[in-house]
Amino acid sequence: EIQVVESGGGSVQAGRSLRLSCVVSGLSRLEDVSIAWYRQGGGNGCTMITEFSSGRPTPPVSFNHEGRFTASLDSAKNVMYLRITSMKPSDTAVYYCAVYGGWHDDCTSPTNGYWGNGNAVTVTS
Repeated sequence: EIQVVESGGGSVQAGRSLRLSCVVSGLSRLEDVSIAWYRQGGGNGCTMITEFSSGRPTPPVSFNHEGRFTASLDSAKNVMYLRITSMKPSDTAVYYCAVYGGWHDDCTSPTNGYWGNGNAVTVTS
């Protein structure tokens, strides 16, 4: 069974950087699946930040990265990372990782995929 666990969240001051981790178990290789980062907060719905398909990044054009969001895969550890720089209060959200997640209006009630429980990030000014 595929299991997904996010970590690395917490409270961070505006302007600082943060790295989130997503550990996936029950898979041989992350390159064999689609895996994505999402966030939900500030009254917004479930927003896909970036996705890897067959190991290649395919960020959605609907999310404005502003050059601040960088995702990467560590194939040896089956871990996906998300680094966020120059953080803003508007980045405050719960960040989710999902395998075969697809698109959803609400990250807390997805209809398919394997999702983590989410990791809260609070950016203070």
